[in-house]
Amino acid sequence: MSGTENTKTWQKKLHEVIYEADTPAGKLFDVVLIAIIIFSIILVMLESVNDIDSEYHYILLTAEWIITVLFTIEYILRIISIKKPSKYIFSFYGIIDFLSTVPLYLSYIIAGSQALLALRALRLLRIFRVLKLVRFLGEASQLKKALKNSRTKITVFIYTVLVVSIILGTIMYLIEGEESGFTSIPRSIYWTIVTLTTVGYGDIAPQTSFGQFFATIIMILGYGIIAVPTGIVTVEFAKQGKQLHLNTQACPNCGTEGHQDSANFCHKCGHKL
Repeated sequence: MSGTENTKTWQKKLHEVIYEADTPAGKLFDVVLIAIIIFSIILVMLESVNDIDSEYHYILLTAEWIITVLFTIEYILRIISIKKPSKYIFSFYGIIDFLSTVPLYLSYIIAGSQALLALRALRLLRIFRVLKLVRFLGEASQLKKALKNSRTKITVFIYTVLVVSIILGTIMYLIEGEESGFTSIPRSIYWTIVTLTTVGYGDIAPQTSFGQFFATIIMILGYGIIAVPTGIVTVEFAKQGKQLHLNTQACPNCGTEGHQDSANFCHKCGHKL
């Protein structure tokens, strides 16, 4: 067997372990990885407690460095085990993996940047693959597609809400005025948005009877507005049908996931799975 073939075989095996959750080795890798991520998050939390950090600072720091080195090695292996490294590097998981690795290195340049290590919690999203909760993975894919298909309608909806908020905020400014805390139109618009979203901080409140009546209308309107984006996404979600694809394979060429169950080739680059 030639050196090139040896390299391809080694790269393929490494890819199966790191990226696939269908093999025992791949599942074991992801289980160990998730355990280390959880342990690392606990370390970051403990470091934020002054009493614990003052007594066990060097132990916590040493443990964090060990984990950082392990994540660095893992990040490098993910890059070299795929034929198109840029596809992984600039993917969602690639960016998260990078951001969860560099903070401790940056802490020697930028003070306090090690707190960003809490970003490692995002890596726990891999748990959907490793625990074979593929149904949730399929549902998440459908929800993502529904949100994508709804983006135009949601954008129009948000634009409409902003226009309505400006109009209602201006009217409330004219009704209440500075005496009731509505010192400017922007501040009145802020109150309108807070009221429409049913947050209701209570830092500003109408004092006149007419102002309170108008505020009541805005509050009721808020409940109706909240239901609109939910309905838009629900309709798009229902259009997709009930079929779920439970394939957890990742393309060894570009790293793309989300293939159909019967797929033999990557739907993005055409490489054999």
